[in-house]
Order: sequence, then structure tokens, then C-alpha cells
Amino acid sequence: MSTVELPHDATQWFKLSYSNGNIDCVEVAHLGGAVGTRDSKRRSSPVLVSSREGWRAFVAAVADGEFGV
Repeated sequence: MSTVELPHDATQWFKLSYSNGNIDCVEVAHLGGAVGTRDSKRRSSPVLVSSREGWRAFVAAVADGEFGV
């Protein structure tokens, strides 16, 4: 596994609409050809980065109920 330094200050993060304003949420950012995901409570923590295709597949799997959520 490799790590990449991300420009946290310059990146625009947003909470998903399903968060309903809760503070225990994840935030998502578009990072060029990738998508970053982080803990909204720990904004300086590591960021999970996936390809746009991987992110789309993950969101589709969640919407289809594949993870039981």
C-alpha cells in the first residue's frame, strides 16, 4: 500500500445527503480522477482514495443493499 499527500486545505469536502446533519458521518471529495473519503470528525486523519469507477460501484452496491445497510 502506498500513501499520497493530499491538499486537505484546498480540497472541497462534502457530506452525503443521507447524513441528515449528523456529526458522525463521512465526507467525500473529488480528487481529479479519484474520489476521497474521510471521517467528518477527524478531518486530518488518513483519506481512503478510490478510482471514480470504484466509487460508483461501491455506491451502486450500497443502493442495491449488498452490505445490509
